[in-house]
Amino acid sequence: MCGITGFVDFERNLSAERPVLTRMADTLRNRGPDAQGFHLAPRVALAHRRLIVIDPETGQQPMRFGDSVITFNGEIYNYLELRKELQAKGHEFATRSDTEVLLHTYAEWGEDSVLHLNGIFAFAIWDDREHRLFLGRDHLGVKPLFYSRTATGLVFGSEIKAILAHPSVRPIVGADGLAHVFGSFLSVPGFTPYRDIAELPPASTLTMDARGMRTRKYWQLKSAPHTDSLGTTIETIRSLLVDTVRRQLLADVPVATMLSGGLDSSGITALAARELRKAGRKLASFSIDFEDQAKFFTANAMHLSLDTPWALKVAAHAQTEQHTVVIGPDALLEHLMVPTFAHDEPGLGQLETSLFLLCREMKKHATVALSGESADEVFGGYPWFFRPEALNADTFPWMVTFREMGTNKANLSPEMMAKANPSAYIDRRYRESLAEVPRLAGEAPVDARRRELFYHNITRFLPMLLHRKDRMSMACGFEVRVPFCDYRLVDYVWNVPWDQKSTGDIEKGVLRRALEDVLPHDALYRKKSPYPVAAHPAYREGVRQRVLGILKDPNAAVRPFIDVANLMKQAEAPIQDDNMYIHTPFERIIQTEGWLKAYGIEVSIRA
Repeated sequence: MCGITGFVDFERNLSAERPVLTRMADTLRNRGPDAQGFHLAPRVALAHRRLIVIDPETGQQPMRFGDSVITFNGEIYNYLELRKELQAKGHEFATRSDTEVLLHTYAEWGEDSVLHLNGIFAFAIWDDREHRLFLGRDHLGVKPLFYSRTATGLVFGSEIKAILAHPSVRPIVGADGLAHVFGSFLSVPGFTPYRDIAELPPASTLTMDARGMRTRKYWQLKSAPHTDSLGTTIETIRSLLVDTVRRQLLADVPVATMLSGGLDSSGITALAARELRKAGRKLASFSIDFEDQAKFFTANAMHLSLDTPWALKVAAHAQTEQHTVVIGPDALLEHLMVPTFAHDEPGLGQLETSLFLLCREMKKHATVALSGESADEVFGGYPWFFRPEALNADTFPWMVTFREMGTNKANLSPEMMAKANPSAYIDRRYRESLAEVPRLAGEAPVDARRRELFYHNITRFLPMLLHRKDRMSMACGFEVRVPFCDYRLVDYVWNVPWDQKSTGDIEKGVLRRALEDVLPHDALYRKKSPYPVAAHPAYREGVRQRVLGILKDPNAAVRPFIDVANLMKQAEAPIQDDNMYIHTPFERIIQTEGWLKAYGIEVSIRA
């Protein structure tokens, strides 16, 4: 994994733009702490910050082959097969890196090269012969890539901060940006809160030359009747998972797993441990816990039990070298702004801060980890797949749950509420998502509705979690891979009917059946439990005091946008011990205050 950035200009000579390019690359130092490289030519400037994972000696970037130069972030999991296929076509290789294979893949198939890739990737290729920039991003959008049009070219980067380091781009936020920041809890393909900065959507390419810019969607979900029996479906899922985990263990550096004790991470850990044992190696697994969690934890509908005992049970069963990282409230408070600077916008509070601290500790032992993201979205693991209120709601299904938990309050002032209108923003984004759903002719209404829910979750909810995992891990130069995001698995499971997905009348029933031979029965059938949060009252009190300080500050940057009186009332109310998410809106205010100040945000909205 790495950080990539650069720019093209079809009128100016960029050969002397090294200072600007260096500033942009420096913003990505955390993503690539091991090395850096630059390529400057009259029409293009490319930079690369490297985290060494494969081919330490000869994998330096930017890398050239023939007429093309590449800067690449990610991993190509089928690069060994591609290498053999390309060698049969006469290609010769000078390195062992997947970067060189990607360059040769482009040389052989051009813009169709992405159709041959299995991996997580974001790359930029400059074609000298065609005077053309080609950007590509992986199927599910695991690796980030942003861009901004200029009058005569384009600026791009792995993170928005790299683009903002270019003198032609300013941090301007409009009405949609405010609605997104204050009340959306969703990801919109291609959208960022910055008016002049876009995200290259997942499974997309962008081509830029003197004639202009063109984008292309190279992969999307397709609906079709599922004709496999339950037994065949289970076996196909198991086979795909085994192959995916095997591929994603490939690295020239130590690999570990993130283990929560839930089904998804437990299954990945057990499969990875079994694969490594074949080579005589022992897997290291890492879990997160919080200081005095057992003392302050109260079981509720979301969190039925503590995670640590289950993580230890699975680790013992899988014979891993288990590490439990315990995080205290002081560390959570101290690092609360890390997600904001990693995302270049307000984040998800301690849901991300704790993940950053876990990744930072894991980095001491490994460079790569496997994680369980996307199983809930792909297999239907969330409560809202089962609840009639969410199933029948005319909005994104998770909004119903968040509304009940009190975590989705926009807290804007009446004036800003009228201008930004988060409710209308969310509804518009929901209608856009609804219009994209690939329908299946003749499907029963309830099945068609569940297909809509799956589409919303895969395209609007999952990206939030993938952004979270990428930014928190790469903030400490740590690579996380996500086997459940293999597009072959997502393709297949998309059309598996609900009665198979929920076989045994339990969420992700078909996945549980596919993992029966690698997990103990009680861990295999443990009910869904979301990512843990600290129950320690010292954390919630620390957040409360910090937000009170902002609300009482007449010069606070966030003050013109928020309903100060209402927020003050919320902050001064007694803490509800049974709702561990009650502080989430306060975390958002704290992070937004820091973001507005640190980034010099310019807000440009009209009534």
